[in-house]
Amino acid sequence: MDINHQHTDHGDGSVKDSNEKASVLTLIALFNRTFVDYNTRLVLGDDEPIYLPASKHCDHHQIVFAHGFFSSALHEVAHWCIAGEKRRLMEDYGYWYCPDGRDEQQQAKFEKVEIKPQAIEWAFTEAAGRQFQVSTDNLNGAEPDREGFTKNVAAQLAYFRKNGFPDRAQRFISALATTFNTVTEHETLSTKRVGDNAA
Repeated sequence: MDINHQHTDHGDGSVKDSNEKASVLTLIALFNRTFVDYNTRLVLGDDEPIYLPASKHCDHHQIVFAHGFFSSALHEVAHWCIAGEKRRLMEDYGYWYCPDGRDEQQQAKFEKVEIKPQAIEWAFTEAAGRQFQVSTDNLNGAEPDREGFTKNVAAQLAYFRKNGFPDRAQRFISALATTFNTVTEHETLSTKRVGDNAA
């Protein structure tokens, strides 16, 4: 969903690396298998990410992620896990995004709406056995407070861990942990979930 989600991990984060390509294909198959009941597919894109609802041209919803990046796929799935049923019937969930080059006020608004999806992405990333970094996505605009944003995302992650993740997010966390062999007894016993966000 985040059209300007930038990635700098070209060395090990793109499909150019054969191991990474295999992981990306595993991730796609995992999502599509896990959420078959939602008629939604994760799709490797060549350009910018976008969510496309089913239409006369395609009978299923599509979460298209950027340039084959594993992290982009997790980020876009996180947005999908938060989007309510009505929003999932609209292209990019009906949101408009302010592009890279945001001023300080625009960047603050951007970061505010990115806290929940990036907290979920963080949980996904750890479940897949990887390291997470927040994305402030404003290379050509006001200097973001990366440390402050990271703290806000971490606080939201802690809240989700204590009070429960949205249902679809928890389902995918469990699937990722099982597939990438990162599940622990503690996580299995202590994980909670809450109902889908209707936003």
